[in-house]
Amino acid sequence: MRALTWQAREKVTVEDVPDPRIEEPTDAVIRVTSTAICGSDLHLYSVLGMYLDAGDVLGHETMGIVEEVGSQAGRLAVGDRVVVPFGIACGTCWMCSRGLQSQCETTQVRSQGKGAALFGYTKLYGQVPGGQAEYLRVPQAQYGPVVVPADGPDEQYLYLSDVLPTAWQGVEYAAVPPGGSVVVVGLGPIGQMAARVARHRGAGLVIGIDRVPERLAMARRHGVEVIDLTEVDDAVAAVAELTQGRGADSVIDAVGMEAHGSPVAEVTQKAADILPDALSGFVNEKVGVDRLTALLTAIALVRRGGTLSVSGVYGGAKDPLPLMDLFDRQVTVRMGQANVRRWIDDLMPLVSDPGDPLGVLDLRTHRLPLEDAPHGYVLFQKKEDGCIKVVLDPALRPHS
Repeated sequence: MRALTWQAREKVTVEDVPDPRIEEPTDAVIRVTSTAICGSDLHLYSVLGMYLDAGDVLGHETMGIVEEVGSQAGRLAVGDRVVVPFGIACGTCWMCSRGLQSQCETTQVRSQGKGAALFGYTKLYGQVPGGQAEYLRVPQAQYGPVVVPADGPDEQYLYLSDVLPTAWQGVEYAAVPPGGSVVVVGLGPIGQMAARVARHRGAGLVIGIDRVPERLAMARRHGVEVIDLTEVDDAVAAVAELTQGRGADSVIDAVGMEAHGSPVAEVTQKAADILPDALSGFVNEKVGVDRLTALLTAIALVRRGGTLSVSGVYGGAKDPLPLMDLFDRQVTVRMGQANVRRWIDDLMPLVSDPGDPLGVLDLRTHRLPLEDAPHGYVLFQKKEDGCIKVVLDPALRPHS
């Protein structure tokens, strides 16, 4: 089959790789109909190469049609249309039974001291081949795949794999008071959906912060008050002005480790990446720091006694944080990988609603053939051509 493979820093290629097959009784194999590029994929593309091997298949936002099932794949049947959560969980262990599927004790990558295995996401998380491919082997298929209606465009359901549960959990963890204020830092796909979810769940004021014109325009379309960082010198002051001088009740960091405006950390990350893998991994795990501009901004934006929710992915082991400030202002902080299956029952009625209350059909800006995936990565990384979300389609013919 054809699949998007990581080869080196900022080099991905579509190659012929072995077809997936049933390896365990709880496996299934799906034919991929849509698979998206995530902001977390850009971390692998640019920063976390020390945890990848050349030829690793990327991608963790996937849906398709079940082609084959193992003997213990539960009620899953050949022909089912499914969305595949990005985290691999069993559904029955102590963690899963408490809604912490991202910490599944059956798939935890204990050798690396990490939580549940993830599709297409490095040695740290199990080195499981990802879904930016024609076919995908799905472990724990008795629990993971979410069967969706056979009708409707893929993008009505695709974001159940990651974007929507991550955004929903981000808002849940933000503990926005009824009618309260929430700031979303970063209006990429997660930030866009977090802002929409917050409005849907009753926030009185939703503010989005970004610098990319197309992202700001999209957020405005969905009733979000926006702050354009190219026009505002002091985002903290701008938010204070909108919140009676206190700051926001809740803030969601939807950016993560590759924030703009952190040149020293950026140089450090890139320097670590050119070292031999064993050494660069040691450097990242012992002294690594992230680009913290977005996180530090988010901390400054939240009011005293407010809540900070971190949905953006961070990977540094030694990130300096203003703990005295957080303590003094009594800020609650929550974070973590999304527990996808925990939120599906909340989200399914919304994505199935013909009225599209979360605007899932207004997120994707580019649908490209799988063969054009390397171009999609460049578009997404550089935010060219108005790119906000790229969906790859293995059935589309490549552009000439």
